[in-house]
Amino acid sequence: MTTTERAVTTTGRTRTYWLEHAWLGTHVEPGVAVDVADGRITAVRTGTPTPPPGAEPLRGLTLPGLANAHSHAFHRALRGTVQVGSGTGTPPQWPGPSGGGSERAPDSFWAWRDVMYAIADKLTPDSYFSLARATYAEMALAGITTVGEFHYVHHAPGGARYADPNAMGEALIEAAAEAGVRITLLDTCYLSAGFGEAPDHHQLRFSDGTAEAWAERSSVLKERDHARIGAAIHSVRAVPAAQLATVAAWAEERRAPLHVHLSEQTAENDACLAAHGRTPTRLLADHGVLGPRTTGVHNTHLTDEDIALLGGSGTGTCMCPTTERDLADGIGPAPALQRAGSPLSLGSDSHAVIDLFEEARAMELNERLRTRTRGHWTAAALLRAATADGHAALGWDDAGSLVPGALADFTTVALDSVRTAGPAPRLGAETAVFAASAADVRHTVVGGRHVVRDGAHTLVPDVPRALTAAVEALHG
Repeated sequence: MTTTERAVTTTGRTRTYWLEHAWLGTHVEPGVAVDVADGRITAVRTGTPTPPPGAEPLRGLTLPGLANAHSHAFHRALRGTVQVGSGTGTPPQWPGPSGGGSERAPDSFWAWRDVMYAIADKLTPDSYFSLARATYAEMALAGITTVGEFHYVHHAPGGARYADPNAMGEALIEAAAEAGVRITLLDTCYLSAGFGEAPDHHQLRFSDGTAEAWAERSSVLKERDHARIGAAIHSVRAVPAAQLATVAAWAEERRAPLHVHLSEQTAENDACLAAHGRTPTRLLADHGVLGPRTTGVHNTHLTDEDIALLGGSGTGTCMCPTTERDLADGIGPAPALQRAGSPLSLGSDSHAVIDLFEEARAMELNERLRTRTRGHWTAAALLRAATADGHAALGWDDAGSLVPGALADFTTVALDSVRTAGPAPRLGAETAVFAASAADVRHTVVGGRHVVRDGAHTLVPDVPRALTAAVEALHG
């Protein structure tokens, strides 16, 4: 038995997990014992062919916990209800809140957004808690141990504040706790419907009126062991240019992550050019928003100058391929961004599916379709985007690696399912990225505690039923 990493001195009872196979960032290692105390890894020991006495075996391939760097939890209620096209040439239909099929399905991002607003209008702190708890539990079942929640539904319909102005954000933080996952609440500034346009009646509940009022409310939010607080600019169309710096300063003072939807749609770029004579990326750069704690979400329709600005400032890129394809957004220039110096992370965004293996796989496969060449990223590089780099984008630099001192967050993927059986275990990283799905997750451990054991959630006993109840409450 050898110790590949130095042990970290901690207090408290030590628990040992035995990993049949472990991805250690560069390769798959068989027979690894991981000691955990006080929620952190204290030692990683290789050359352990059988479980040590008292160790809990995790059979399959164990990875660091996955980080879902971009989530809108309430979008989970849209799954399956907003798909377009029957393939028959007849006008597409979508089942509205009353069930029927009398309304046209949304055939563009902007039409889809109107359907999304209809769900947002129905949210209350209680219903949002129920939906988020079930959605985060689904994430845990998919091996996700940390979620970045891009949160902008702040107030009651019409814009009135709840007695607790952060009631909706607190509901999300508590939902993550009950689902057993970590959360970075990216409290989002959302002030306008477009360049020079006041919020519409849907957006009133998103808006604090000014960036200063947003900052005052957000400052009341408190971090917890499982929760960190960050900031977000919804988009350049939703925050007036003169107020961008206020949000950036709030994040800088706290050294907190700052996220922004960026150039997801060409219409946003066109409107920004018309209003300001510059691209959204240049506008953000000119107002001090870019930097190594900032992440642009999507970064789809960029100029060469935009890519240089993002990479040169160390601004991250969160790609959400399953949502970007679901909404027909396009394929962003991820390889060029990474070459320029922009770290990549992954998110499930609208939760068309919740599967970080599919997000990682889709990023590579999208590039293969676009370029008609293969091999843009190794499996290890894609796993880093889903683990260490995703956690860093959310302010959890102490998570995402199986090393002493890191948070004891990891997930185990079966290597004997119908999808993963066959390849040698040493190819476990390739198997996970290019063959596995969320359904292959067998265990998820957060802070040394089993949240998913043998494919079952230990804290939310029936996740499908919880999802059904929460979604039906919003469609009823």
